[in-house]
Amino acid sequence: MTERRENSKATRATGRRRMYIWSLVLMIAGSMALPLTGYVAVGVLQAQEAASDDSNPRADYWREVRGGVAGYSAVTGQETGVLIQNGGQNWRQVRNGPVATYGAWVILAIIAALAVYHLLTGGYKMGERTGRKILRWPSIDRALHWYTAILFIILAITGLSLLWGRAVLIPVLGKEGFAAWAGLAKPLHDYLALFFTAGFVVALLKWMHHNWFKSYDMEWLLKGGGYLGGGHPPAGFANAGHKLLYWTLVFAGGAMVVSGLFLLFPNWGTERAGMQLANSIHGITSLICVGFICLHIYLATIGSEGSLEGMLHGYVDEQYAKNHHPLWYEEVMAGEGQAESVGGAPSPAPAAPEK
Repeated sequence: MTERRENSKATRATGRRRMYIWSLVLMIAGSMALPLTGYVAVGVLQAQEAASDDSNPRADYWREVRGGVAGYSAVTGQETGVLIQNGGQNWRQVRNGPVATYGAWVILAIIAALAVYHLLTGGYKMGERTGRKILRWPSIDRALHWYTAILFIILAITGLSLLWGRAVLIPVLGKEGFAAWAGLAKPLHDYLALFFTAGFVVALLKWMHHNWFKSYDMEWLLKGGGYLGGGHPPAGFANAGHKLLYWTLVFAGGAMVVSGLFLLFPNWGTERAGMQLANSIHGITSLICVGFICLHIYLATIGSEGSLEGMLHGYVDEQYAKNHHPLWYEEVMAGEGQAESVGGAPSPAPAAPEK
């Protein structure tokens, strides 16, 4: 009996020791783990915030709006159910970024290069005149040229004002001044574009037969038209430079006109993405045409003596024809130029003054 009691006491004492030991272990482990609860709390809060953002009704709404999802609208028309078209932001970045920036640098580089060339060389000088005149541009051609040229210059000024207005004109004119000018430039550009298009198409069709490339045009290009030295290369009524300008106007100018018509008449069914594409094409091709026209204006005026006379009065000096269009000059002298719609026999030289 006594032995059983002793064994029971020993068992209870052993159990109490184990309980004390495990309690101490748990207290030590809890004390060590307690600082880690801060990390757990932060992790839980971050997870809750992320879940809250994903399910935020406002975020979901604007995500759908920018995704171009069509909703309900009482207004009838094309794309009226789309509140915001995200491509508009992409188009604005392209227009105000590469198109406007690079376009400005290209135009300025062309003008600067022409200025440096003229300061160094003084342009082409005809030399001694013969006094005999050759008909180069009849009145109908001159009228067509000046009609399209004047309209193109007005359209270039108004169009570039709208493209570079914020960066260039607002600092000069102020916001109110630029707003007044833009209010005039925009309708002027739109309405005159229709008259320009008519003259532009007629001019391209009328002068096409002069601008087909010939085998000798390659020599003209390699010599830079004679402006880089090496004598006067062969050229017909239109030299290779004229032909490059012509075909640039056919393709780049044609794209400029077609894209401009889409911008003028949005009711044709073009959606906003199509209008943005048309605007980008219109801006790029317009800058290409402006760059080539800057070069053309220089070479047709102070860059080449005698050239402007043909477009002002219709006649050029015989020496000019020999220098710049020797093959055409030979045709005129042989009588073949008589059959051309442009060109004619030289006039007699003025009589020498009596001594």
